Amino acid sequence: MTSRTGVAWICLIGVLIAVGGCARAARDTTAFAITDSATVDVPPMTAWQATRDVLRDQGFDIYTRDRRQDRGVFVAFTKMKRSLFFVPHRTKYTVALEGLSANQTRVTVESIDQVYGSTLLTYPAWHDRKTTDNAQGKALLEAIEAEAGGTGSEQG
Repeated sequence: MTSRTGVAWICLIGVLIAVGGCARAARDTTAFAITDSATVDVPPMTAWQATRDVLRDQGFDIYTRDRRQDRGVFVAFTKMKRSLFFVPHRTKYTVALEGLSANQTRVTVESIDQVYGSTLLTYPAWHDRKTTDNAQGKALLEAIEAEAGGTGSEQG
């Protein structure tokens, strides 16, 4: 085998590896989150204000808030931490509020872990990872119930 043929084979293999990496399907992250919910006996507006206050008091970075007539959504993140000084990670919490009646609101907290990094030919970004410990998500839900002041019922 000549040196030109060897170089051609190496280039062909390199191109196949690069193209193969780009063509893979996106990772399905639908089962990565852990969800807990509870119903509180307060109006949706009171639950909204209680959720906002708890997220601020506990030091979460609130990324977005969306409030509609009897519904609301908060997306909040924990502070970024590094594992072994290298891999940044955080937890994303999506708190959804749904008014069931004039004086009753369902609060749902979804927790998902995230790591920061890049894959082949992608921009650096936060990537979802499977959540293994939901203690902080449950504590967040309990704090919202306590702040709202209504009696709640767990729906896990």
